[in-house]
Amino acid sequence: MSAPPSKKPRTSPASGKSDDDGIPIPEITALDYVSLTSHADAFGVDPIPVSWGHPDPLVRGPIICTVRHSSQRNAIGAHSGSYCIYTGLAVAAGKLNPDYVPNLKLTRPVFQIGPHKSWSDPKKVASIDPFGHLTTDVYGAYLDKGFDIRPTIAITKAHIDLPETREAVAAGRLIPDGKILMPNGQSIVSKAAIEPVWYLPEIARRFGCTETVLRQSIFRMTNGMYPELITRPDIKIFLPPIGGLTIYIWGDPDTIPDEDIELTCRVHDECNGSDVFGSDICTCRPYLTHAIEECIKTAQRGGCGIVIYFRKEGRSLGEVTKYLVYNTRKRQEGGDSAENYFSCTEQVAGVQDTRFQALMPDPLHFLGVTKIHNFISMSDMKYNAIVSTGIEIVNRVEIPKELVPEDAKVEITAKVYHGYNAGKAYQGIDENELKKTVGREYAY
Repeated sequence: MSAPPSKKPRTSPASGKSDDDGIPIPEITALDYVSLTSHADAFGVDPIPVSWGHPDPLVRGPIICTVRHSSQRNAIGAHSGSYCIYTGLAVAAGKLNPDYVPNLKLTRPVFQIGPHKSWSDPKKVASIDPFGHLTTDVYGAYLDKGFDIRPTIAITKAHIDLPETREAVAAGRLIPDGKILMPNGQSIVSKAAIEPVWYLPEIARRFGCTETVLRQSIFRMTNGMYPELITRPDIKIFLPPIGGLTIYIWGDPDTIPDEDIELTCRVHDECNGSDVFGSDICTCRPYLTHAIEECIKTAQRGGCGIVIYFRKEGRSLGEVTKYLVYNTRKRQEGGDSAENYFSCTEQVAGVQDTRFQALMPDPLHFLGVTKIHNFISMSDMKYNAIVSTGIEIVNRVEIPKELVPEDAKVEITAKVYHGYNAGKAYQGIDENELKKTVGREYAY
């Protein structure tokens, strides 16, 4: 890697340093020309220092990744993940002024999260900015001075209306209380949307590689999209162009760190086909809605329920790849068999799964979780990733057999046989069961 460019000395207001409050003077980048970040001296020449893991947000420093402060940027990438491309389209179409700075005055979180001790431990929080929801509070002086600093976490509340919840009320499994669950079947949730913010040294450690290898691999597999990964090894923060996550909370969020108060949790990876449209080839939606039902029950008992929803469509391989795998499964000799469930994915994608759970526990630590009483998941990969970071899991809850769609028996059989926690419902799945479990044909 090339050496980082020399930085301008911070000795006077002319070089970007204020004399009175210690906050640099923002240097506004003119947007009427294109600055090539492949040239090391064109980006982050005088970056705002970041001390990742420091418990004081002012000492840690704000994450600067907007287009207005090119010389002071301290992060690679752009805000909004993959949606940053749409921002470019809006500018190109003349619908958005590239100099626009958002008005954040009324955007503060509607409930409090943290701070927690885990926020200052990079081994527990390195893929999200734990101060990302506190922009207007802790970095207000920067905003007042003219810095364009964007929140990477937004916290609000909502009513959730699911047909499965209404069915549970009608069946008597859920009882409306007017607080957590309304008579019409709507449940009351607190929620947080989170964009990824990576601290590259710790990300590399978790994946068992050097930071250099991590940077080169991402640069290579994005066709050179981020040259700063190579030219600026001194810039340690990266906002990757991937989907983020959403946290849904039933009950009082303040109870989450208390190990004596019951906590129910599901970590769920996006599946558009099932979660939204009800495709029956997998267990995703029924397991998700079952988890929500359990979260509501826990909250009504005085505990708290959490669903963390990751945008990791198709095991992070994407929906196109997932559908190609579906076709391979259904067209292979012998039909859609549980025996070949995982090999079909590997045949198409070259790998079975790219979700890699090393980063998954971070939002749990962001919430201050140290003990999960009911983990609504059969995944050993998720379980192992969570407990390896020091979070205790007491009970593991499998999906009830009656909720498994007929065509999804291929998936559940393959997963249990290959190591998913069987619980009481799926004992006895052996090689014989694996070979005889076959899904329906497409009838081409």
